[in-house]
Amino acid sequence: MKIGCPTEIKPQEFRVGITPSAAQEAVAHGHTVLIQTGAGVGAGFDDAAYTAAGAQIIGTADEVFASADMIVKVKEPQAKERKMLREGQLLFTYLHLAPDPEQTKDLLASGCTAIAYETVTDRTGGLPLLAPMSEVAGKLAPQMGAWTLQKANGGRGVLMGGVPGVGPAQVVVIGGGVVGTHAARVAAGMGADVTVLDRSLPRMRYLDDVFGSTFRTRYASQANIAEMITTADMVVGAVLIPGAAAPKLVSRADLATMKPGSVLVDVAIDQGGCFETSHATTHENPIYDVDGILHYCVANMPGAVARTSTIALGNATMPFMLALADKGWRQACTDDPHLLAGLNVHAGQLTYVAVGKALGMDVTAPEKLLKAA
Repeated sequence: MKIGCPTEIKPQEFRVGITPSAAQEAVAHGHTVLIQTGAGVGAGFDDAAYTAAGAQIIGTADEVFASADMIVKVKEPQAKERKMLREGQLLFTYLHLAPDPEQTKDLLASGCTAIAYETVTDRTGGLPLLAPMSEVAGKLAPQMGAWTLQKANGGRGVLMGGVPGVGPAQVVVIGGGVVGTHAARVAAGMGADVTVLDRSLPRMRYLDDVFGSTFRTRYASQANIAEMITTADMVVGAVLIPGAAAPKLVSRADLATMKPGSVLVDVAIDQGGCFETSHATTHENPIYDVDGILHYCVANMPGAVARTSTIALGNATMPFMLALADKGWRQACTDDPHLLAGLNVHAGQLTYVAVGKALGMDVTAPEKLLKAA
């Protein structure tokens, strides 16, 4: 199979879909790997590293899309890229379709088969291709929030860990999954006073057993969320419903109850955001003010640490990429129901229930497509 990897074109996105290591593995399996020139530079991988791994360097994205049987990316294809997709072509990347009707329509119109990293599952019910970036984004969230809290950036001017005689920042993390756990660990490590809110009692018991007094947990009822944000200097939104739009947990009216200059960090922004006033921003212009409350809503947070993120993502995606290349998508998904869970679009049909529900579109069960072969 010809596996193509174009340069990411989303603003301030420096990650790359295939590492030289993954390219070497694919070549060893007998596949041809096509890398757009300069695709890996932002993550610290020059063209020579790919050539040494056995990949071919291609001049333009048009050529990569035209030649490849499978396109491997990081972020969802932008409008320009979606026009280059074709019927029968396989797309393997993050998609986040639920809050993005335009992308969904374009993918359906292209006739391609699209497998989304974020909905591939594992035996424990986890999301193995989302987890590495959730870990990165979770660890970044308190760093970015701490930067936003600085007075020069419009924040309250509060130091995360305080100093002797002056208390630390109050940090509230909504969601105790992968993102929330890593955010809480880092915020607590910076000396902040941290509370994690979640609705899963088993998850809260786990956090309490593992982390003890490092941070507190509370049940994520609407009343508790409303109470906690009134005293928070920073609120990290870390909720996830796999493949679906994020629920809105803090309304615009709630902002009036918060401290002026406090910060909302919305890590769920890829799925539409979990604060009513959230809208996607970029690393170039990451923050904005609504009613005196600062919002940090960068849609590709892990792109800020592109090398770490690229290697972590490549480690997770490589086995699936090789299975798709070795067997073709249909056989690979037949053999692995967890990979089948990643199928979002095939030949003009939407195949993921949560996306269909969010967008009001008809959905075809992916199992039917396998039987139709």
